[in-house]
Amino acid sequence: MGHRTLSIGGATYDLFVRLPHNAITECKDTKSFTLPLGAKIPVEKLIEACGGGASNTSVGLARLGCNAYFEGVIGSDQWGEAILQNLKQEGVGTDCIIIVENEVSSYSIILSGKSGERVILYEAGTNIHLHDANFDKEMFSKMDWVYLNHIQENSCIIQDDIYEMLCSEIAPKLTWNPGGCQINAGMEECKELLDNTDLLLLNKEEALAFTKTKTIEEAISNILSSGVDNVCITDGGNGTVASDGTYIYHCPVLENTNIVDTTGAGDAFGTGVTWGLMEGMILPDALKTGTINAASVVASIGAQTALLTDTEITKRLADCALTVSIYPL
Repeated sequence: MGHRTLSIGGATYDLFVRLPHNAITECKDTKSFTLPLGAKIPVEKLIEACGGGASNTSVGLARLGCNAYFEGVIGSDQWGEAILQNLKQEGVGTDCIIIVENEVSSYSIILSGKSGERVILYEAGTNIHLHDANFDKEMFSKMDWVYLNHIQENSCIIQDDIYEMLCSEIAPKLTWNPGGCQINAGMEECKELLDNTDLLLLNKEEALAFTKTKTIEEAISNILSSGVDNVCITDGGNGTVASDGTYIYHCPVLENTNIVDTTGAGDAFGTGVTWGLMEGMILPDALKTGTINAASVVASIGAQTALLTDTEITKRLADCALTVSIYPL
């Protein structure tokens, strides 16, 4: 039996709307979708898929051979049913899913361009109902590794329960990808959870805001000082800067990756790194597994479509030419 994992956070039903190339306007360093009021614009493709941070990471971990569970809230509507069936088909444990009657499940309309550009229109729906009153502490305590994804501001209260569980003698390890409410609160408000985090995942903008610093190097220093064991800061096409407290590592993106849609790339990366660490890899090798998984996902539409299995990721790891640079801390 594989590692027992629990992904906590959101599940979303996604509708991808593939816009024509002429819908993109470029002005200086920014690109925008231009949709004139009153216009009727033919789209190239419509694709329905399941997404949401915890849904993505639980499916990703299940494909990598883990005994993966999902904890979150969905509605009893058609979208909630689709999310539930998708998790079951992927082999994800659904024992601690909360189903809410007469409310709409989380839903996203994702406007997508040919080169991976996207705008996400998002309705939180039932994701707002994850709370300490329905948080499954017993399931948490049975896990080898817990993945805490973005959660809604109303749900931040469960951090106290998570901290309490992490202080036990048989506590699972924790991957944490903070959401907007935690980023805005800053490190001081999250110091107890940070001190018990084995892997912290942030993009560059989040890291600088969370640490109130101006460079990735400063952010990493502050995060390590808080007690985090491993930190990864992604920076789009510039790759990932990470540290295990001993060295700083830079892992580039995979060259010649055909970027079709970037939705779910961060979740795929975090899933791959988490799996690598669970498998006993050192951080530089785990960075490669995360990068390989993310490169696979961005080459298809949908956050879960091209998530890799353990066999696939192991083969690609052996075949790829990724080189991780190492620098003194």
